[in-house]
Amino acid sequence: MSHSTGAKFASASWYLIYKKPMASVETAHRIRFAALAILLAAQGKALAAKADLTVQPWGKTASGETIELYTLTNSHGMEARITNFGAILVSLKTPDREGRLSDVVLGYDSFDDYLNTKRYFGATVGRFANRIAKGKFTLDGVAYSLARNNGENTLHGGIHGFHKAVWKGRKVSTEPPTVELIYLSRDGEESFPGNLSVTVTYTLTDRNELRIDYSARTDKTTVVNLTNHSFFNLAGQGEGDVLGHVVVIDADRFTPADAGQIPTGELRPVAGTAFDFRKPSVIGARIGEADPQLQMAKGYDHNYVLNHVPGLGFAARVVEPKSGRVMEVLTTEPGVQFYTANTLDGSGGGKGGKTYGARSGFCLETQHFPDSPNHPEFPPTVLHPGRRFQSSTVYRFSTQPPESGK
Repeated sequence: MSHSTGAKFASASWYLIYKKPMASVETAHRIRFAALAILLAAQGKALAAKADLTVQPWGKTASGETIELYTLTNSHGMEARITNFGAILVSLKTPDREGRLSDVVLGYDSFDDYLNTKRYFGATVGRFANRIAKGKFTLDGVAYSLARNNGENTLHGGIHGFHKAVWKGRKVSTEPPTVELIYLSRDGEESFPGNLSVTVTYTLTDRNELRIDYSARTDKTTVVNLTNHSFFNLAGQGEGDVLGHVVVIDADRFTPADAGQIPTGELRPVAGTAFDFRKPSVIGARIGEADPQLQMAKGYDHNYVLNHVPGLGFAARVVEPKSGRVMEVLTTEPGVQFYTANTLDGSGGGKGGKTYGARSGFCLETQHFPDSPNHPEFPPTVLHPGRRFQSSTVYRFSTQPPESGK
């Protein structure tokens, strides 16, 4: 409660006393002290819910590098945990419509689990998120060959992408809680050109927003595409599949892909297809349709061409009807990869002993389009020396009452 609100409350209590001249002195005192007690309790509650940012050791690498875990808490009790290993979002606790907090991202309990997994739970992926066809592209007349870690293609930066790097973290602010992570990707790392200095900043606002800002500079012409690969389940991680979640994606077109999930180059209208999420639609309603695109990917795993104009704009909205949780996604990126965790199989275990089967999460990976270095018609992903790559994505959480519509 602010000082001004407190003053108004106190004034109102005195107004009640003096508007009732027949009340006894004893009654007036009781009202006065009751009002004071309520005011002090409200102020104490506000102080107890102060935003905070803490850091703790979370392990060490084989070479002795310290792994840290940052905990960001806003004044409403919402909490995000981030580690400097892979700049990973480890957990994200948000309230349901009854105010109960649950962790809504899939992941692991320990650093060792993240070190040894082949999954991308919560990770910052780069130098180039998503796929590059046959692990090859040409830049300024020079042909580059990358490691092929996804069939014939390169996925999420290669074998040891940014998700396996130890970043340098630092606390930036406690109001709002903000942590900055920096990584220098050396020239030739995973065969990409240029020394690329990357900064990822996580901020947890009092509007229940988790904001992720990316920036990068290079000393040699290169390609850059960065995103966060969190798997969400708004019912709570490990609480079954996400087929009942209701989704809106602000996109009139998507990029159909071949059998290797490389875009064909077509920007196909979503109208009249199972890919149309312009109006609220349940994830499971059409995921099993006999559409070749769905069958090849075993569900949704496709890039959507967002409608918003340049700048931070609306991309998607997801509602989990039982908990009432709502997540909105805003981004400066031109695309978003909608993925329904089709290949999760329950192996490996998750947080708190939970298991993650197929479609137990969904991803909304804000990005430039897959294989952009080989598609000059797509928005460019080339970064030149002297220029700065910048991108922002916001995950905004709220709740809605039961039966309030989709």
